[in-house]
Amino acid sequence: MAPIDSDDNRTAGEGEEPRAGRRKAARYVVPVAVMGVAAATIGLVPALADSGDPDLPKVTAEQLIEKIAKSDVEQLSGTVRINTDLGLPDLGGLESGLMSGISGGPGSGGDGEGSAADPSAKLTALVSGSHTLRVAADGPDRQKLSLMENAAEYSLIHNGKDVWGYDSQSNEVYHSTAPDGAERPEKDVPATPKDFADEALKSVDDTTSVTVGGTAQVAGRDAYRLVVEPKQDGSTVGAITVAVDAETGTPLKFTLTPASGGAAVVDVGFTKVSFAKPDASTFDFTPPAGAKVTEADEAGAAAKAPEHGRKAEGDLAKEMDGLKVIGEGWNSIATFDTGARGGLPTGAAGGDLGDLGGLGGFLGSFGDQVKGDFGSGTVFKTRLVNALITDDGKVYAGAVTKDALVKAADAAK
Repeated sequence: MAPIDSDDNRTAGEGEEPRAGRRKAARYVVPVAVMGVAAATIGLVPALADSGDPDLPKVTAEQLIEKIAKSDVEQLSGTVRINTDLGLPDLGGLESGLMSGISGGPGSGGDGEGSAADPSAKLTALVSGSHTLRVAADGPDRQKLSLMENAAEYSLIHNGKDVWGYDSQSNEVYHSTAPDGAERPEKDVPATPKDFADEALKSVDDTTSVTVGGTAQVAGRDAYRLVVEPKQDGSTVGAITVAVDAETGTPLKFTLTPASGGAAVVDVGFTKVSFAKPDASTFDFTPPAGAKVTEADEAGAAAKAPEHGRKAEGDLAKEMDGLKVIGEGWNSIATFDTGARGGLPTGAAGGDLGDLGGLGGFLGSFGDQVKGDFGSGTVFKTRLVNALITDDGKVYAGAVTKDALVKAADAAK
């Protein structure tokens, strides 16, 4: 069938500065977290692996998108499997520590501050590797997500005004409060097929082809396949497939495959799912005896104090001020000025990015050196998102090829 075009939710135009995106970017390091910034500009999503082709009534892509939009499922429970393969080198867990600790925020651990149960640190594990989650929801006030890892379990529970994080390995508890009716507390970290699907569909515009790619069965449920593909050359995204529950319109499974081929970059899907109301006890939580309990206010106070020369989050946010998106659709590139000069910091005392220096030297060892009208810089590549850091401190990142990044930097000269 013919692709459809939509003018809704177009990618941000040049000059727009999404402040929320900058705040998130400031929590992470350059360039590792730049991958997340660029992913947000295209709507990172996964798709589906077949387990059957049920005979379902024909639908158009427009009807299927509308079915997703109208899905009002608020009660469900199940098991979700997440597989992420960006093709990054094995850092032996270093990436999790960097992403949670570079801002000195809660959960950074190294100096005894924060909590191992803080979700802002714990859920960054989902950005790489394979993970199994148990999820449950009963309306806007009750959700639970449990991450199963190496015979240990991390749970995040939202029950009314209380938000609890519990790490069984360290026996630590993190507690905060949320206003009634607030979205689930882990919303900033996509964890379910619907999270990924919602982001993917934001990328649907006149640079995008959207078709129905047949049917499948996921977690014992009949589903349609919605296939999203870029029309433009130069994108590293091959295709995104969303398995949509035929009855409820709920996204059940998503896979993002790269233009370069091979295994999926991101594959997220239910292996078991029920739309029955979860038992109320599912969302009950009492800190175990002997557990260390950290209140959010305490952790927040610790995060505001820069230590050992580390720059505070506000300082990093200023360095990344001016984030904008150039280009359109799948060829969009996020760019901002880090304020660092002389390329990646090498770890020398007094470097522009403080504690990021050691990381810069490490990453520089496997980046590709490039030159152009803009000068010179280093390109860091994954199977999906690439980032160019110029020697004068500018960053260009997106789900585009290395040549596209260099071209964008030349045009901005």
